Amino acid sequence: MSEQDDGIITSTAPFSNGEDTAPAAGLISQYVKDLSFENPNAPAIYQTQSAPSIDVQFNIGANQVGEDVHEITLRIEVRAESEGTVAFLVDLSFAGLFGLRNIPAEHIQPFLLGEAPRLLFPFARRVLADAVRDGGFPPLMLEPIDFGALYLQQAAQQQANVGVTGNA
Repeated sequence: MSEQDDGIITSTAPFSNGEDTAPAAGLISQYVKDLSFENPNAPAIYQTQSAPSIDVQFNIGANQVGEDVHEITLRIEVRAESEGTVAFLVDLSFAGLFGLRNIPAEHIQPFLLGEAPRLLFPFARRVLADAVRDGGFPPLMLEPIDFGALYLQQAAQQQANVGVTGNA
């Protein structure tokens, strides 16, 4: 490469063969994979005056489904109880297909388990809120989750556990 007087950099190297080698990641599609809503104590539960306690559990699954295509499944389980009685149960598996091309190997897992769930979460949150509302309860609006930080935290824990050895 050489710099001309006007500040423009030119190259005397031969042009590439036109092959697309730039890293690319994109959401191909997203969908409800499984949705279950249970309201086991209706209509009596609607007479309860106290706000339910809510337990929310998350799980992220990654599965390669084709060359350069990965399915990420964000599973959200919610259990709401009021005065010791189950108000509602929701089990949602919301998935997305992501295309990854020319991504360095060390960046694939952080993307699939950190960034991909972050992209899916707002849509899963809406499906969950609608299901709870349609079940006769106020919509459940989950707070945003920092999936990237959770991934880094779990990776650090796994790294620390690798260094632990025991004697028999």
